[in-house]
Amino acid sequence: MPPMTKTKPKTNPKKTNPKTTSPKKTSPKNTKPRDPVRQICVYCGSSPGTDTAFITAAQTFGQILAENEIGLVYGGGSGGLMGALAAAVLDHGGRVVGIIPEFLKARERMFKGAQEIVVTSDMHERKRVMFERADAFVALPGGIGTLEELVEQLTWAQLGRHKKPIVIANIKGFWNAFLQVIGHMKDRGFIHNGGLLNYHVVERVDDILPILLAAPAADTREEKLAEAEVMKRM
Repeated sequence: MPPMTKTKPKTNPKKTNPKTTSPKKTSPKNTKPRDPVRQICVYCGSSPGTDTAFITAAQTFGQILAENEIGLVYGGGSGGLMGALAAAVLDHGGRVVGIIPEFLKARERMFKGAQEIVVTSDMHERKRVMFERADAFVALPGGIGTLEELVEQLTWAQLGRHKKPIVIANIKGFWNAFLQVIGHMKDRGFIHNGGLLNYHVVERVDDILPILLAAPAADTREEKLAEAEVMKRM
């Protein structure tokens, strides 16, 4: 059975000022036993999109994360799918880490309810910290920024620089055109080592977490060194 069948009473987190930190190249403290996935980075739009199914997907996944005690790492905004996702995590007693560049704090309306907010100097640092904090990646519907973040993770995976699992949540067929482009690239001979593209495609939000939890953790020395090199280059 999927892990989201476990239940726990809902809690209303206290409304306290979020902890604001500067990026550090260290892993967050964790007293629980080592699991393959402890925190998931979610890429998604700062707008709601044209289909209410997109917002619903974000809210549902936020609840799933909280009920399974998995932390959310995301872009730190309060609008669109980003805001719906973060609010759902908090509403169900979960933990949110928002990572946002200084220049986007006003434009993306920084989500002040997060337990931790990391303010970065630029987009490159933002992506590095998101990679550093995450054990896996999920792409919900979004715009150019979401696409760019997803493609970067796929690129590093194809180059063998990390093996963190990636899930593309193809809600209402949103990513169909992108997946067709990937297939076209393969057919035309521009993706030669597609086996290293460690991504999964799901149509339902409920299928995301079981796939990620089943993925092996990157624990070998070589894999750790490769991930360290990715963070260095970001």
